[in-house]
Amino acid sequence: MISWLGNHRCGPIGVDLGARSLKLVQFSGDLTRLIDACRWDLPPLLPNTTFEQHVERWSDGLNRALEGRAFRGRDVVVCLGDRQLFLHNVRVPREMGAQMHRLVAQEAAGRLPFGVDEAEMRFVEAADVRQGDSTVREVIVFACQRAVLQQTLQLVESAQLHPVAVDVEPAALARCYAAQFRREDDKNERSLIVHFGYSRTAAVIAQGAEMLFVKYIDIGGAHLDASIARHLKMDAAEAVLLRKHNGDRRSDMQDPEVARSVAEATRPVIERLGGELAMCVRYHSVTFRGQALQRLVLGGGEATPQLLEALGRHLDLKCELSDPFRAFASAPNVGRKGQWDVAAGLALREMK
Repeated sequence: MISWLGNHRCGPIGVDLGARSLKLVQFSGDLTRLIDACRWDLPPLLPNTTFEQHVERWSDGLNRALEGRAFRGRDVVVCLGDRQLFLHNVRVPREMGAQMHRLVAQEAAGRLPFGVDEAEMRFVEAADVRQGDSTVREVIVFACQRAVLQQTLQLVESAQLHPVAVDVEPAALARCYAAQFRREDDKNERSLIVHFGYSRTAAVIAQGAEMLFVKYIDIGGAHLDASIARHLKMDAAEAVLLRKHNGDRRSDMQDPEVARSVAEATRPVIERLGGELAMCVRYHSVTFRGQALQRLVLGGGEATPQLLEALGRHLDLKCELSDPFRAFASAPNVGRKGQWDVAAGLALREMK
C-alpha cells in the first residue's frame, strides 16, 4: 500500500469489477503519484452465475477491499465490461451534425438484444472509411440495459462511494495505453491493445486514447486452464495452480518439463487467440487504410511473458507487456502489472 500525504487534490478511484477479483486504483490530482492500488479476490464463480449474483459478490468485495486502505475521498469511476455491454459498429454518412445521434440509434436499434426503451446508448466516432465509391464515418456503438446500469450504480453507492462517471472497458484500456506511451511519435501511431482476462479477451485498436476498433473474443485464462486439465488429465483446481505458478516464475526459474507441458497443452488455445487477433489486424488494414499498426500491448490479469512471446510469433508486430504504473512515482510491487490496466484507465479519466 502506498500513501501520499501531501496536500494535492486526488483523482477519482478507478474500480474494475472483474470476474475473479476487484481492482481499485487512485492517483494524485496532478497525475504524478499513485495513492493506492488494491486487488480483492472474489469467491469462485458458480456455473451459470447471473448478473444479480455478480452484483452481490462485487458489493461484498468492494466493502472489504476498502477497509484499511489509503484511498482518499469517495468519488469513483466504475466500468461496464463485456458482461453488461452490447457492442456494434455502424457506418453513417459524414457531417451529420445534430442528426448523427438519431441516425446511429436507428442503425443500432434493430440489432439490440433488448428493447430500445430499455437501453442507454452511447457512441464513439472512430474514423472515415471508404465504402464503395464514397467515404463514410465508422462509429462504435456501446449500449446497456438501463436496469443493469442502475444495479452497477447501486452496488457502488452501497459501499458509501460516490459514482462520478460510468465508463466502458475499451475506453479505459485506450486511456491507460495513452498514459504509458506519451511521446509525440507514440500519439500518432496506432496500436493493438489486448486485455487478456479470465473469461474473455478485449482487443482495442487505438491511436493515442482514440478508439478505432473494439472486439471481444471468447478466449481467456479459463480456456487455458481447461486445456491443461484435459491434456494432462488433472482436475481444474490443479490446472489453475500449475499455470499460475509456471507463469509467475521467471523463465530461468521454471521447471523445463513443466513449462514444456504447459506450453504444449495451451498451444491450441493460444493459436486460436492469435488467429482472432490476426483477423483484427487485417480488418484494420482493409478498413482504415494508410497507416499500419506499430505494436501490440498485452495486459489483463492473465497476461504473461510466455503468452506475449507466443502471440509475437503469430503477429508481425512489436509486442510488449502493459505497465500502467510506468509513468508514476512510488509504484508498489503489485504483481502482474497488466492486471491494473482497466482500473488505472478509469482512475485517469478527467472529471469536468
